[in-house]
Amino acid sequence: MDKKAKKKIDVLQKKLQTLRQQLAGARKQNDEPGEVERLERDITAAEQELEKLKAS
Repeated sequence: MDKKAKKKIDVLQKKLQTLRQQLAGARKQNDEPGEVERLERDITAAEQELEKLKAS
């Protein structure tokens, strides 16, 4: 794994942490319809990309 991939993994992990916090907040405070679903899709996409990077 090269330096670029490691940096990308680090960035994705931080993004996932932020998205999970936003999701928890959105579930508590259901103001915007569709926000929870959007955050869940974003988390799933980031997790898949992270797994792909770790596998290579």
